[in-house]
Amino acid sequence: MATATPQPGPASAAVPPSVVGEDALARLHRDGFCVLPSVIPDDLLTLLRNECQGFIDRKDAEMDAAGTDTIGISHRGKRYFVAQCYQQRPVLGRFLFSRLMASICRQALGPDVWLFHDQYVVKGAEQGMKFAWHQDSGYVLANGGDPAHRPYLSCWCPLDDVSEANGTVYLLPFDKAGTRTVIPHRRDPETNDWVGYFGTETGEAVDVPAGSIALFTSTTFHRSGPNLTPAMRRVFLAQYAAEPLKTADGTGLWGQAVPFLKDGVAVAWADGGTA
Repeated sequence: MATATPQPGPASAAVPPSVVGEDALARLHRDGFCVLPSVIPDDLLTLLRNECQGFIDRKDAEMDAAGTDTIGISHRGKRYFVAQCYQQRPVLGRFLFSRLMASICRQALGPDVWLFHDQYVVKGAEQGMKFAWHQDSGYVLANGGDPAHRPYLSCWCPLDDVSEANGTVYLLPFDKAGTRTVIPHRRDPETNDWVGYFGTETGEAVDVPAGSIALFTSTTFHRSGPNLTPAMRRVFLAQYAAEPLKTADGTGLWGQAVPFLKDGVAVAWADGGTA
């Protein structure tokens, strides 16, 4: 798969000091998730917000061309998933390859990191649909990815204040889910969601201001509720891996594989990226 390339920066630039505290990092390893409140700089938050509507418009145009209100797990006016945005708008690399994300990825994944996936996830005002319990790796498994891939890191970045009222994410600790590994999911024919947890646990709601980041592994179960407020709930999701993900037959890439860190040093800083 062709990928855009981040703008080159100082070859000697080192990853900045840690932004994930010891307690948060311990929880990520123990429970599968942690939350970093209000860590995205204002300029990068503004960038992510400004780019969002254009991708919603593109998805609506795609639905118009297909004569439908549903494409995959996107439903017009209710719920949008618009993927591989960086390939279409390389300016998003200012966030994806920023010093902030370099520090987070180095702590969570180790010295070698690739950008694997990025997308906007938006719930429409007043009618934003819920999203079923799943593991992100469950979608890889269901769509032809290597079932033995190493868990990757999801960085869930709300562009608006999020709460249970507007459909925030709920995260399920490993011990409550009963697994740390990916399991097969079932497709819901009404929503096209892939569902992997059918228990009674409700999970922990992420109630944080815009500019925060919820970190969770690709085998952490999560869901989101409906948006019942009069405003959209916008999220940018950035996902990074410690190795390129392959297809199930091993013949190609599954998703992107844009080099970010090598031996703990940024391969290329984003142009204009800030910490």
